[in-house]
Amino acid sequence: MTTSATGRLAESAAANYLEYGGFAILDRNWRTRQCEIDIVAAKDGLVYCVEVKYRHTALQGGGLEYITPKKQQQMRFAAEVWAAQHNWAADIYLSAIEVSGPEFTVTEFIESIDD
Repeated sequence: MTTSATGRLAESAAANYLEYGGFAILDRNWRTRQCEIDIVAAKDGLVYCVEVKYRHTALQGGGLEYITPKKQQQMRFAAEVWAAQHNWAADIYLSAIEVSGPEFTVTEFIESIDD
């Protein structure tokens, strides 16, 4: 399976998880020349920019370990660009979902990585 196919399956698992949890998916794979957001979701009038991290096995470490301060800065920038393009003036939460294993199981969801 190609890396992009694996990424699409992980993002689909994450989107399904969010929808089951009451989130509405606003965008998937939203991108500009400068930035990208895996999933933009909304719930209870709030918007969440969700980074999806997939790891096939625990040997690679947890996916959320790869959300470094630099990655958080990139996520903030992307959220600001998305908000500007969509005239969204309220807060946006930076979130992360870890998807693991050959069954693409959501193993962790952090609603706000800024906390």
